[in-house]
Amino acid sequence: MLYLDGNSLGRLPLGTINAVRSVVEEEWAHELVLGWDHWIGLGETIGDRLAPLIGATAGEVVLSDQTSVNLYKVASAALAGTGRTIIVTDRGNFPSDRYILDAVARSAGGELRFISEDPTLDDLAAALDASVGVVSLSHVGYRSGVMLDGAAMTAVAHDAGASMIWDLAHSAGSVPVALNEWNADLAVGCTYKYLNGGPGSPGFLYVRSDLLEQLEQPIPGWFSHADQFAMSETYEPARSIRRFVVGTPPIISLVAAGVGIDMTAEAGIDAIRRKSIELTSLFTEGLTSLRHHGLVQITPADPGSRGSHITVSHPRGYQISQALRAQNVIPDFREPDLVRFGFAPLYNTYAEVERALEILESILTTEAHATFPEARGRVT
Repeated sequence: MLYLDGNSLGRLPLGTINAVRSVVEEEWAHELVLGWDHWIGLGETIGDRLAPLIGATAGEVVLSDQTSVNLYKVASAALAGTGRTIIVTDRGNFPSDRYILDAVARSAGGELRFISEDPTLDDLAAALDASVGVVSLSHVGYRSGVMLDGAAMTAVAHDAGASMIWDLAHSAGSVPVALNEWNADLAVGCTYKYLNGGPGSPGFLYVRSDLLEQLEQPIPGWFSHADQFAMSETYEPARSIRRFVVGTPPIISLVAAGVGIDMTAEAGIDAIRRKSIELTSLFTEGLTSLRHHGLVQITPADPGSRGSHITVSHPRGYQISQALRAQNVIPDFREPDLVRFGFAPLYNTYAEVERALEILESILTTEAHATFPEARGRVT
């Protein structure tokens, strides 16, 4: 299999098998409830190990819930903290981000304001006024693979008095992120893509340290209480990143996510980024000779402006993606006509890139994709 979909679900690290087996067969099986003595802070412990990969410091990151739930928590807290009612995002942002941000804005009596997909600094600045409390953007666009300037975008938002939330779903583990240097307020992301945490592994959230005691998250849960086992009738939020946790953490999934995070940290994000640029550049160069077949590269040619996946459009993009899968090349498809090729530097090789290009050329030359149905399956 030529697996080029690490931007959707990363491969299984061998170390994860033993780690999960250990927590199930040794800890859960024999310790039972006594295991909570060392499980209870696992989301924070692993968050501290993830923090350097996204330019944060210990105590600013926690693994909990899923990315969408985390976005709801931080967006609600941030908007309430500004006393404003408008949220700004781009039209190309991930659907669940747009749904959640819209709901948060409407619940505050405001609305979600859209700017163009893959926005420029001028696009963002033009959308900001005294009513905008939150700007939320994806650092790397899930459709196009365009990478935004985190520091500059954050500065523009702050100049208008808005809080800045970054979605790092396609960034964490593939490109350098510097949340503290950007002076970002909040961020969310997932662990199942380039961090190889496994299907449905927990998301993470970041809160800048000076905001931890200022913001009030909207889902006060037992695990975020300052004195959890006091079983108090009244809620008192923790004065740490635990303030943004809600309920019981998924221990088995956390252990799996920790393995992928540690492996990524060992490899080093700078080395990962260098190889990412080499892999995507090799693929981009190979696509040049295929353009006469109707392929259009959506992702920027400039390596500094893209993440670790390359997106192409084609009128028969879905059929092409199915033809590739039939030959054991695994990309994915996004509406309306986009095929995404994700390159995960931890395991994708240069030879795999060249082989994928050969198979893609063969499919387009012979029009083998024309024999595949146009009707979409539920998962594309």
